[in-house]
Parts: sequence; C-alpha cells; structure tokens
Amino acid sequence: MSHNTFGHMFRVTTWGESHGPALGCVIDGCPPGIAFTLADIQTYLDRRKPGQSRFVTQRREADEVKVLSGVLPQEDGVTFITTGTPISMMIENTDQRSKDYGEIARQYRPGHADYTYDVKYGLRDYRGGGRSSARETAARVAAGALARKVLPGVTYRGALTQIGKHKINRDNWNWDEVNNNPFFCPDPEMVPVWEEYLDGIRKAGSSVGAVVEVVAEGVPAGLGAPIYAKLDQDIAAGLMSINAVKGVEIGEGFNSAELTGEENADEMRIGNDGRPRFLSNHAGGILGGISTGEPIVARFAIKPTSSILTPRQSIDQDGKEVELRTKGRHDPCVGIRAVPIGEAMVACTVADHYLRDRGQTGRLD
Repeated sequence: MSHNTFGHMFRVTTWGESHGPALGCVIDGCPPGIAFTLADIQTYLDRRKPGQSRFVTQRREADEVKVLSGVLPQEDGVTFITTGTPISMMIENTDQRSKDYGEIARQYRPGHADYTYDVKYGLRDYRGGGRSSARETAARVAAGALARKVLPGVTYRGALTQIGKHKINRDNWNWDEVNNNPFFCPDPEMVPVWEEYLDGIRKAGSSVGAVVEVVAEGVPAGLGAPIYAKLDQDIAAGLMSINAVKGVEIGEGFNSAELTGEENADEMRIGNDGRPRFLSNHAGGILGGISTGEPIVARFAIKPTSSILTPRQSIDQDGKEVELRTKGRHDPCVGIRAVPIGEAMVACTVADHYLRDRGQTGRLD
C-alpha cells in the first residue's frame, strides 16, 4: 500500500514529484452531472502558485491545469460536465532547477524528510524533496476546487492569523481584506507589520512559522459519524497531511483547556424559524464527530521552512558529520501559500462525508 490516496466516496489520489515533468490528481467518486470550467479550477491554483510576491518562493510556475478524463466537453467549448468516471487533472512543472540540489544529493537536510525517506525506501529524490515537496499540494488544490461543487451552498474560506509571534487582532477580522494583500490576512493593520518582519526574515536567509484558519459555512447538520469516522477526525487528518503542519485544532481547540464547562458549552435555543440554533460555537461546528450546522472552524500550525541559508549541522549517507546550507528558491514563510491548501483539504473532506452520509441515510441536503 503506497498511501497516496485519501477519502472514501470522494477519493483523491495525487501523483508526481517536485522536479518531475508534471504532477496531478485522479478523483474517483465525483458524482456525475457537475458542471465546471477550467477557470473554476485555475482560480484556486492561482492563489497557491509560487512567485506572486517577495514573501514566497520565486520559482515561476504557471500551474495551468489540464483535465484529461472523466468529463464531457460542452458545445460552448468552455464548460465540462462530470461523467461519474475517474477525473484526471495534470499540472506541468516548467521551472525546475535540479542543479540547485546537487550538493546535498548525499546529505540530509535538517528539518526535511531526507533521512526518513532514505530509511524507509532505501533511496530518496533529493531534487526538491520529490513527493515530500509542498509542490505536491497543487494537485490537492485542483481536487479541492472540484470538491467545492459537490455540495452547493457551502463556502470555504481561509486566512493567515499569525506569522511568528505576530498575531492578528481578531476584532479587526474582515474577510474582504484576505485577497487584498499577499498574506491572506483578514486584519489590515497587521499587513505592514508582517511585511517589515518577513523582509527581515527573508534578507537573513531564515524562515518562520505561521497559523492558518479555515472556516466552512453552510455545512448541513448531520455529516460525520461517531467513533471511527468523525468529521473533525478526518478534517484533522487531512490538514495534518499537508507538508510542514505540526498541529491542528477544531473550534476552541487547545484553548478549551483553559475554559470552564459553563464557558465552553454551546447553549441552544429555538430560532424564529423553529429550528435549533446555538448561542456560541466553541465546538467549531462539530459535536461527537457530527456537524451541527454551525460554521466549521479549523486551525493548523505550520513550522518554519526547513530550507534556510544559515549553516546547520547534519550527517550524510555515509555517516559522516557535515555542515550544510540549503540553496534554491524557498518560502521564508510556507504558511502563506498553505491557506488555499487548507481550504482544499477541508472541502474534499466535507464533500467526502456528504457523499458518505447520502449513501447511508438517503438524505440529499
């Protein structure tokens, strides 16, 4: 078992490497009859692609998506309709610089998966990390763009809430600001602070971590299952699978350890429409592994990019001690481009659980 697939009903397999000719995904289980255009997919890939500001890697990739199977082109020449068969999408790599990694072909970069891949497989792709590279996540974003169309009426939005020790002021949260700056930042007052801070980090050849928050609104109550198929369990697993993620929380998360039972419990009343409503959402939209109908809120912490110019101590494949610095083009804060990736993983998970719920209960909304 190679473990390159996630999901049960909405099943996504990614393929390809950072410095190979292309990468992509195969989506099996997408319902037939869903209409989409390449622009619907490209919009989200453009948010993730490198080279868009001085605060991310300067690798230049167009990340143009091609749909190879599983769709029926329409007469307008723009729209595709899913057929219910496996959908394959491909993104070509056009700006690899494998020579940048020649010096570390036999050396293990600290903080990277070099050593562990070598131990497990007996070899590793040193050119940008191969499958361990964040380049792989472009395929997830493509899959997530299609997943958004499986359950109409649900919105998935992400934002960066912390870089290093600099946190946003949540009282200033404005979703409209997220796409107005290079950080996906909802707090306009924090943007110049992050700019100055990351300029210093970048010029020093160093890196820093971040926290990303993803909110899914419009998810119907009842998705998920108790015990071994909890919705929050699968969301956490999906977010944890993203490169460089070291922590995930749902709702209040770790902060709930500081709350009393009275503070943490989401009280309920009957709304004017006769439906149950919650007076708060500390649970992050999920109780007992099942969605409540409230917004699903998930956060994940990204470690600092391991590729830095500061010399670090390590060893090589022969067991010799070495000192190395990683050359190439790298993100000073990989958390910035993780925002659309987090959105995609939550979208894929919700779509998967919606289809699983529909199969088990027969509900269509």
